[in-house]
Amino acid sequence: MSKRDDEPSPEDRLIEKYFRPIATHPGAFGLADDAAAIAPPAGCDLVLTTDGVISGVHFFPDDPPQAVARKALRINLSDLAAKGAEPLAFLMAIALPENFAPGWLEGFARALGEDAAFYRCPLLGGDTDRSPGGVTVHIAAFGSVPHGTMVRRAGARPGDRIVVTGTIGDAALGLVLRRDKTAAERWRLDDAMRQHLLDRYLVPQPRNAIAEALRRYASAAIDVSDGLAGDLAKLARASGVGIDAAVEAVPLSAAARRALAAEPAVIETILTGGEDFEIIAAVAPDKVEGLRAAAASASLEVTEIGVAAAQTREARFLTRDGRALAFKRPSYSHF
Repeated sequence: MSKRDDEPSPEDRLIEKYFRPIATHPGAFGLADDAAAIAPPAGCDLVLTTDGVISGVHFFPDDPPQAVARKALRINLSDLAAKGAEPLAFLMAIALPENFAPGWLEGFARALGEDAAFYRCPLLGGDTDRSPGGVTVHIAAFGSVPHGTMVRRAGARPGDRIVVTGTIGDAALGLVLRRDKTAAERWRLDDAMRQHLLDRYLVPQPRNAIAEALRRYASAAIDVSDGLAGDLAKLARASGVGIDAAVEAVPLSAAARRALAAEPAVIETILTGGEDFEIIAAVAPDKVEGLRAAAASASLEVTEIGVAAAQTREARFLTRDGRALAFKRPSYSHF
């Protein structure tokens, strides 16, 4: 018996089972159309960003599907946070290998739906494809800011204090642990420290809770995806300022401090490794305490690490004796 033309295809059934429940926004039309429709809140601008994760590049093939889903969405939410934007919705294109396990997709969709609900960022639509290799997930996220208030990389001024949220280097050290089974023993990490670093690599924690505070207090901002050193340099170039940061002021977790004490050379990994998904912000001196207080109300610490100056458009990390560190690779790059 031939298949009826009006019966849903396997791809249609996949979308209906796993992704339609996440598409709660009215403009998604239940994923039954070729496109979605959305309007920003009155008086607001749309903020758009896109990023993706690829098996073997951004995550390990054996990583849990829940972690893959959360990473794919949260790295985009981190970009919105650094712009001071509130999440609105997202589009997703996912490519799956021919032999993917339905259980894998079930775990992926469940975690994606949980994060979409938690961050109030529903799925609007997207695309499903077959991959000749591993899983790839590309997301385009949409946010909103009051008109003209998006926090850009450009905007830092001489005299601004440079601050960073959370702690730096944990994800990069977690990646080292995944690749080098001897590192935890070499760094003398206890089980809790080891797990902390692994978790920070596996699942980012975007700082959307302080998006509004960044609009109120920051002159410029960028999220730390390609490494603190590289992303600080990007902000300096975009703003046309020089930035001197103190190495000893960079906030580190107890696990990162333990690793650094055991192996001082990991300071380069900490400062350049990337995937922290913290936020660097330039803040006028009289606004630092306001940002710090707003972050504290969201249980987030903000640490001052440097200052912007009217000099060459570069960022330097200075040791206690005033020496500027030189890095083999200042920033993560795919190419």
